[in-house]
Amino acid sequence: MFADFLKRLTAPAPAPLSDTDARLALTALLVRIARADGDYAPAEIERIDRIVASRYGLSPFEATALRKEAETLETEAPDTVRFTRAIKDAVAHEERIGVIESLWQVVLADGERDAEEDAIVRLAANLLGINDRDSALARQRVTGQS
Repeated sequence: MFADFLKRLTAPAPAPLSDTDARLALTALLVRIARADGDYAPAEIERIDRIVASRYGLSPFEATALRKEAETLETEAPDTVRFTRAIKDAVAHEERIGVIESLWQVVLADGERDAEEDAIVRLAANLLGINDRDSALARQRVTGQS
């Protein structure tokens, strides 16, 4: 189903993604984060739907459809690095902090921080060109800490 998308994504020099493909890649990365601890909790699913609805101006139905498509893509995709590279190419640097905030929202949605989830956020932040300090500040904004 996603063979063409994955082929483009894993090409040695991938072309920038269309807006639709960038949405799918970001949503699949959110799904990957949520699944990283082996517990794809309803709170995480709900948070992903709210993030993509808000970020892309989607109805709840459209957000759920996008997430379901991303769930399938996430299971077929080879690695986090390629998702993140595609997002980096498709999203302006100043908007990437928002991507990191979205990742932290999903990680923290179930009320627990897991080492696997933290590791993927650190990897994604690094690959997106976001330093550890800015990622930590993004996490603090999500949790309401100052």
